[in-house]
Amino acid sequence: MLQIRWHSRAGQGAVTGAKALADVMARTGKFVQAYSVYGAEKRGAPMTAYDKIADEPILDHSKWMSPDYVLVIDPSLVYQEEIVDNTTEDTIFIVTTHLPKDELVKIAKHLDGKKLYVIDAIKISQEEIGRAIPNTPMLGAFIKVSQILPFEDFLVSIEDILSKFPQKIIDGNLRAIKRAYEEVN
Repeated sequence: MLQIRWHSRAGQGAVTGAKALADVMARTGKFVQAYSVYGAEKRGAPMTAYDKIADEPILDHSKWMSPDYVLVIDPSLVYQEEIVDNTTEDTIFIVTTHLPKDELVKIAKHLDGKKLYVIDAIKISQEEIGRAIPNTPMLGAFIKVSQILPFEDFLVSIEDILSKFPQKIIDGNLRAIKRAYEEVN
């Protein structure tokens, strides 16, 4: 089973991103769960969202996991050591930041020695979508790093998922996803 933990602030789209990823993977025949944990706070409060993806039915419904991937979509949360909780040496981190990897690790020492990828998902979402909602760029980065499915297949599914929105929103999100796929390193 593949387990993914998202760290963000309420309103940045982590719940929507986790659900979209689950929807895409369910369309490939996988069994999925997507859920979130947050308090009564509103927009701006730290929160987590989770995905579980498996070839067989998922019978474990607990929030506890040892994630294969940790996606940090709010740059300020990378400095909180909780992002490494319950991870292993094989856990892969994809972090939203404007900093190069080596500079980030100097500041966020708990990431030293971790498998780390960086992407400026905030900048990409602002430039391509017009708002700082970094969930879709993070999905593009995740698809590139994980190779969980062919990128073109992902794009077809995500475009269908986004079809309830105006074409301008769909196009901006697709551009953001493609850019993040190319720029993650």
